[in-house]
Amino acid sequence: MPTRSKPKKTKRTKAKRKTPSGKPSLWMNSVAVLVSDRERAKAWYRDHLGLSVLADEDHWVTVGGRGLGGAIHLCLVSEAGEGATLEPGNTGILLRVKGNFERACQALEAAGVTFSTPPTKADWGTYAVVADPDGNEIALMPA
Repeated sequence: MPTRSKPKKTKRTKAKRKTPSGKPSLWMNSVAVLVSDRERAKAWYRDHLGLSVLADEDHWVTVGGRGLGGAIHLCLVSEAGEGATLEPGNTGILLRVKGNFERACQALEAAGVTFSTPPTKADWGTYAVVADPDGNEIALMPA
């Protein structure tokens, strides 16, 4: 009986993300979509779009492609804070920040980024909010 040789192992190298000097490494975590009925929305994204339910923990319900990165956070408008209303087109972008969160925020501020909410500790975690030149807000949280 002939013996099979093992396939040659090839050396794999991970591509390193390059960031401009002194800038923190950021990546997309989730996009919040305000919904009036979380269960109905979850069923629609799952059953109609074919997305997976990635997390289902009280307020934190996300859908997306398993293992593909990024998610849609189904945020119930009644839990989104005083005065929150459904806003079709509202992006609710959340970026995770690698490394020391306070230092990363300081580096962003030094680079001219405007914070509409400086680094803040809440009972559910630490976050900050930055605004782009048009006033679009992007939330930041530690990785």
